[in-house]
Amino acid sequence: MSNCCAHELPAAPTRAYRRVLVAALWINFVMFMVEVVAGWFAESAALQADALDFLGDAGSYAVSLLVLERSLRARSLVALAKGVTMGLFGVVVLVRALVHALWGSVPQPETMGVVAVVALIANLAVARMLYRYRDGDSNMRSVWLCSRNDALANLAVLLAASGVFALGSGWPDLLVALVIAGLALSGAAQVVSHALRETRRPGCRARS
Repeated sequence: MSNCCAHELPAAPTRAYRRVLVAALWINFVMFMVEVVAGWFAESAALQADALDFLGDAGSYAVSLLVLERSLRARSLVALAKGVTMGLFGVVVLVRALVHALWGSVPQPETMGVVAVVALIANLAVARMLYRYRDGDSNMRSVWLCSRNDALANLAVLLAASGVFALGSGWPDLLVALVIAGLALSGAAQVVSHALRETRRPGCRARS
């Protein structure tokens, strides 16, 4: 009997893709460190949310490296776990935005803007490296969606910095934190749906 996993879905490339994942992991970890410090000093919910996103992505790339040469079913199960994690991240960001809405102060737009530009450059570089792998299995797609969502989030943080500067209010910052949460929840739904479809294929269930 033919194996549907082997013939209907591409296997993850190893050597070139591994190099890309290693580079993406380090870029995301460094940017997490930068944004978590900047977000604390700037008192920005949007930067703090983006910092958590960078940390989550670094973990995602690390896990992807561990299962890169495993079966499609193993990669699909990992993608499913990452999708659930992305959803939890969205919930955490929503809660943090609520806390800032109740007790937060007006963030520093200059710091937000500078850090958001640096983060955008970093995420565009990662997205460009991963673009060719966006149509692979659910694990590869989850990695691509992370990088795409990050670039969109950085653009949103830039808009928030402009809004805070123009209005002298923290509401643009909070609204962008909510947008980042929405991106995480949307990406989580796509990844979980894709992973579940893969794990339900008869050939995939036969392999582990």
